[in-house]
Amino acid sequence: MNIRKLILQGEGSTLDFKKTITNVGKIAKSLVAFANHEGGQLLIGVADDGTITGVKSEDEEKYMILKSALEYCRPVIEPEFEEVYVDHKLVLVVKILSSKTKPHYALDENKQWWVYFRVGDKSILASTVTIELLKKENRSNGQLIVYTDNEKKLFDYLKKEGRITLRQFTKLTRSSNRHAQKVLVNLILTGLIKPHTSDKEEYFTMVDPV
Repeated sequence: MNIRKLILQGEGSTLDFKKTITNVGKIAKSLVAFANHEGGQLLIGVADDGTITGVKSEDEEKYMILKSALEYCRPVIEPEFEEVYVDHKLVLVVKILSSKTKPHYALDENKQWWVYFRVGDKSILASTVTIELLKKENRSNGQLIVYTDNEKKLFDYLKKEGRITLRQFTKLTRSSNRHAQKVLVNLILTGLIKPHTSDKEEYFTMVDPV
């Protein structure tokens, strides 16, 4: 594995740098965010700016990761480890696969379980729409869409405004959050609309025709 080349890519949706693991609760957010998304790799012994600092004890770092994966993630996550030396410094590579048992939850300091999702280089709290989408995508065998007045209003709105939030959709259709979420999730799964998520907002747009 070419660690230097990997580091040059910078942190992103599938790559995170950690100088060391100091908190099993905090690292659980990264583990579940990768598992709930496309998977990813943690490079332990690499500072945020990409400087290779190395780890002092790979056994201690592995212990912290495994403790987090087994006790602070639900369902549990099974990380894969690889040890790579760069200029006599040890970098511990932790690989997390995209899960087939989504969504995964991370335990916080208040003993509450939360779903996290990877967006760019951040592990953010998943929205209710994202959680429902994660629950359905692994068992989705195709969605049958029955177009109602709500779907028509949504597409008319998107053609005019370009984007819509969950709150705007519920107001537009005078429907409950739960029903609105169900409509949006089904349309995402069928590839008709797509979500756009950040740590500040979530909105939906139509998928451009190929």
